[in-house]
Amino acid sequence: MAETITFRPDDDARRALAVLTQDGTPVSTAVRRALIEAAKTAAQDRLRAEAAALADDDADRAEAAQVLRDMETLRAW
Repeated sequence: MAETITFRPDDDARRALAVLTQDGTPVSTAVRRALIEAAKTAAQDRLRAEAAALADDDADRAEAAQVLRDMETLRAW
């Protein structure tokens, strides 16, 4: 049995929940889907921010370029 979690929705959350359940989707299902989607979005945002930071890191880009040059010497063809 899944753990029961209680929350107190504000007006915005109630309106959002009404949209998510207007097709008959159970509240629990709508909340689960919304939480999973929010977690995926947060993870993607963190990865995007990390990639941007790495792209702006001159030392990291120089190191990556050096690794590529070193790897080139190992190519068979």
